[in-house]
Amino acid sequence: MRLAAENLGGERGGEPIFSGLSFTLARGQALMVTGPNGAGKSTLLRIIAGLLPPAAGSVDLRGADETWPDIGSAAHYLGHLNAMKTALSLEENLSFWRDFLGAPKLMPRKALDEVGLGEIGHLPFAYLSTGQRRRAAIARLLVSYRPIWLLDEPTAGLDRTAEQRFSRLMQEHLEEGGMIVAATHLPLGIKGAQELKMGEAAR
Repeated sequence: MRLAAENLGGERGGEPIFSGLSFTLARGQALMVTGPNGAGKSTLLRIIAGLLPPAAGSVDLRGADETWPDIGSAAHYLGHLNAMKTALSLEENLSFWRDFLGAPKLMPRKALDEVGLGEIGHLPFAYLSTGQRRRAAIARLLVSYRPIWLLDEPTAGLDRTAEQRFSRLMQEHLEEGGMIVAATHLPLGIKGAQELKMGEAAR
């Protein structure tokens, strides 16, 4: 299975923001997308996820099978919003996502343990701090398996300890044969990751 983009272009409000982007990722590989604000990092991730159409070029999943026929079915997308219901507890939120997404992996309590929130799984999401909310959103990646993780500034709001914990989780995902595309301003601690620099050269 390979995630491949060829001469990909993206627009915002009808104006081109990047063009000519190409990359290929195989299982066990990661791509760090870097660049200044406005360079199109989030737009690129949304195009890969199928949430936006490309302005040019293509991105597809080569070697897809019945289990993961396309990128949409094969990917977790973690955007700026955490995709959690504020009135539900952490465990209730994760139970919903586990049932909704299928391909169950970790139980909600275990996923929360992995991000350091195991003792507060009973609390409503609304009670959490910004960093705790982000950690809960990361736990969503763990309750159902997807080979591709698409991450938009995943460490926003995390302290150093949480960053290190997430780095370990990403490394484990890659070691299990997963793939990661992450838009980030900060190093994520992933060994051997490729880098795609967006900005003037990508326009």
